[in-house]
Amino acid sequence: MKREVIKTQDGSTTIHLEEWNESYHSKHGAIQEAKHVFIKNGLALFSEQKVAILEIGFGTGLNAFISFLEAQKMNQSVDYVGVEAYPVAAKEILEMNYVAELEAEEQQQVFEKMHESNWNEKIKLSDNFTIVKRQQFFQDIDDVAQFDLIYFDAFGYRVQPELWSTLIFKKMYDALKENGVLVTYAARGVVKRSMIEVGFRVEKLEGPPGKREMFRAFK
Repeated sequence: MKREVIKTQDGSTTIHLEEWNESYHSKHGAIQEAKHVFIKNGLALFSEQKVAILEIGFGTGLNAFISFLEAQKMNQSVDYVGVEAYPVAAKEILEMNYVAELEAEEQQQVFEKMHESNWNEKIKLSDNFTIVKRQQFFQDIDDVAQFDLIYFDAFGYRVQPELWSTLIFKKMYDALKENGVLVTYAARGVVKRSMIEVGFRVEKLEGPPGKREMFRAFK
């Protein structure tokens, strides 16, 4: 499948898959979307706490890197697990401009270490942030009551509806601790029904720039 690095409307980069007409992040702004969906409506709920995060779709590492930066501000201790079936190539990662766009040049080494680390190996990025990247298909996730927060950032329902099924959301529900939270950019009725079917309580929130709505779900 042909892949192209493109610049989104807020100046940050993403990868576009031509055949699917699908991108790893919103064309309206990769950084804006990540901050709104996953930080403002997810991570910020756990300010000054220890939080275990599962990311579904590690991709370019944008959500993980922003979470690292924000965790320093919010005095959080984070154990981060990013699941990805098809890791992004190193040459594409080099084309991502997140460090510059986030004005986080002093953390350049953290971004590099995050990507250069071995898959399936837990590493320490700072005193308050550990990460492990798991190369795994989403349907093979079998964690039970391990996470406080899930970033559900799979490719969209239009191109991969099987990733938004009750089978997958049951795995997400099981992976969360009691009172755990799942946030996603999605807002389709069929997605909400799948979430509710497995036990989630779902609320609709204002979406990121360029998108009217998004979902947040509670166990």
